[in-house]
Formats: sequence, structure tokens, C-alpha cells
Amino acid sequence: MGSFLVCYGTGEGQTATVATRIAETLTERGHDVTSENADEIPSDLLVDDFDAVLVGASVHRGAHQPAIREFVRSNRDVLTSKPTAFFQVSLSSATETGRAQAAEYVDMFLEDTDWYPDRIGLFGGALRYSKYGFLKRLMMKQIARRTISEMSEADASGDVEFTDWVEVEAFAADVAAFVEGRLGVTSPAVSESELSE
Repeated sequence: MGSFLVCYGTGEGQTATVATRIAETLTERGHDVTSENADEIPSDLLVDDFDAVLVGASVHRGAHQPAIREFVRSNRDVLTSKPTAFFQVSLSSATETGRAQAAEYVDMFLEDTDWYPDRIGLFGGALRYSKYGFLKRLMMKQIARRTISEMSEADASGDVEFTDWVEVEAFAADVAAFVEGRLGVTSPAVSESELSE
């Protein structure tokens, strides 16, 4: 099967959790997966050693993590030569009305890095009130009222998660199927399930 690199940037940890679920889905399909935080990439890691690469980032104040931008820029030639995907985690993606804003963040990132992945996923993030200081908690309460009021009234006393895990797994399966097609392989997990139908 194929080898996948999942490289991500994260703020309060939700993007790391999404990256883990994507890696688990790919592994269940029989692929070898290496997952790395962009802030902690080993110096001996070579992107060219992988059959496919997924890059993930969260949005904070309208921008993605600098380490993710640098990872894409420094590996752009290699990324262009193989199957790739980008996933973004943000509060904007938690609502239908916010998805246009989330898509704009993606467009800005791709234009800034001059990289155009084969697949793109937009996922709702989380409010981690338990990790915020007093001022950030106040600011995030205001953002939550504007951004996600149509979904629910976020409780500022506890953490709230807006990630659709079925959507995350479907994205990972779609990326896997795309890569399998490019590599000319069939996932054993898919083959077994198709035989049992």
C-alpha cells in the first residue's frame, strides 16, 4: 500500500486531533502513515520519501501557522509532483454562512504558497475555553456569538467541539481512494467490504 505523510499545524490541539483521525482512517485502509506537527518535524524527514502528503492547519486571526506556510513553501516542488491534500480547521467552517469565509482563508493560503492540492477539506474547529486566559476567553465568547450563534449557544464555562467526524473520515477515505487510484492499488479494507456486500 501507499505511504502517507500528514503534516499539521495546531493552536489549541483540535487540528492535531483531526490529523490523528485522518491518520487512523488511512491506516485502517492499509496504508503506512507518518504524522508530524510542523513545529517539530525531524531534520532527517524527506517529503519525497512518501507517496502522498496531507497538510493541515488551523486559522487564528485570519492566518494559518507560519510553520505550515514554511513547510509548503520549502517543499512546493516535491508536493507538486505527488498526490496532495489540504485540510483546514476553523470556527468559520462550523456554520453554512461561515464556510465562504473559511474558503477565502484557503484561497489566500494557496495563493500565498503557490501550491494547489488535489483535495481540500474544511472542518469545524473547537472552542477550548479551558485553555484560554481571561482576555482570550472574552474575545472568543464574542467571536462565538457572531460565528456560531446559528448552531448553538456556546457555553463559555466548558469546551465546545464543532468538528464533524464523519466528514473528516469521509475526506480521509476520499484522499486515500484518490491516491490508491494514482498508485494503481486497491485497499484491502475496501476489497473485503465490497466482497461482503
